[in-house]
Amino acid sequence: MLRRPALAVGLLALATGCDPGSSSAHGAPSAEPKASAAVREAASAAPSASATPPRDCEREDLPDLDVEPKTIAEQRIEMVRRMKLMGTIDDEKGDAILAILSKFKMAGQGNPEPTTHPVSRAQCLERRRDAGVCDDKKPACGAPYMVPLYDPATESEAQAKVCIDRYEFPGLPCEYPATWITTNAAEDLCKAEGKRLCDAHEWEGACAGALHPPQDEYAFGQPREMMRNLHNGHRDVVWAYGPKKDHARCGTASPKSKECSHPGWKECGSNTYPAGSFVDCKSPFGVYDQHGNAAEQMALPLKKEQLGSLGGFGEPEMKGSWFIFQLYEAHVDDCRWRAPSWHEEDGKNHANYHLGFRCCKDIGR
Repeated sequence: MLRRPALAVGLLALATGCDPGSSSAHGAPSAEPKASAAVREAASAAPSASATPPRDCEREDLPDLDVEPKTIAEQRIEMVRRMKLMGTIDDEKGDAILAILSKFKMAGQGNPEPTTHPVSRAQCLERRRDAGVCDDKKPACGAPYMVPLYDPATESEAQAKVCIDRYEFPGLPCEYPATWITTNAAEDLCKAEGKRLCDAHEWEGACAGALHPPQDEYAFGQPREMMRNLHNGHRDVVWAYGPKKDHARCGTASPKSKECSHPGWKECGSNTYPAGSFVDCKSPFGVYDQHGNAAEQMALPLKKEQLGSLGGFGEPEMKGSWFIFQLYEAHVDDCRWRAPSWHEEDGKNHANYHLGFRCCKDIGR
């Protein structure tokens, strides 16, 4: 014979106004106490123990969507102001970011004159609302709009040691990525936020949905091209959005400015999309735009001591697809593919109109 738990029996008695041991508890007629209707109403309004708790989502209310500064200096100020209003930085960090950007003539969100964004901030927010986007807050990261990285095959999220920005810097949903940023400047800007520039394997793991340990991702002691060849030859080929390439899922259709025949400040606009515009262009961890939109600076450690988690800083590496991929494929763009040593002549000083970055952060620091 099935037996109700004592707690369930007690709740039944409260809701019906009956003694579970009496005949009325077994279906016999009984006068209903005056309070029972109110009790039932209160019980029906109370959340079920099995109901899914509401999700704690990151903010989506980017302010002043239509403000478009006419100069690069005004653009920087407005970008930093939005970061403050969205809670990613305080005044001190904002001042540090502006001081770094002021050292460079072109660092910002692109030359306002030739730049034509194919999607507005308001359109981006509308897309995300229509899709019901909710970026879950991840308190372990100690910063908004970041997610923990780990290997789901061997670890849980609680064991993660590093986090990555969901969005390209400045790291806000529906804000345009910063461009014309050198590798050194990117590292300084990340530090100003209390973060660091991501190592290549961290960016790759964020994209592929599994962070592998450094010893499995780098052939330390080998020349850079040998390290690259060994890595590429054994990588798993996957895109952030799934196992098959589909450029249409991401921000890959924006064209060059008409006068942009070679990278130049006056001729080439940073014709990027607002970060997170393509809601399906997202990794299993919830990281957006690792294909399409701005390409991204990161560090490639050639020695163990150059790992960012150990306080080191490797050689420049660039990943992510440029936004023109639906017109022609500039290069391979799966998550773990590593590029040739592009722009070695510029080293850590290379910047251009379609090159940005995002930051990582060690948990507990």
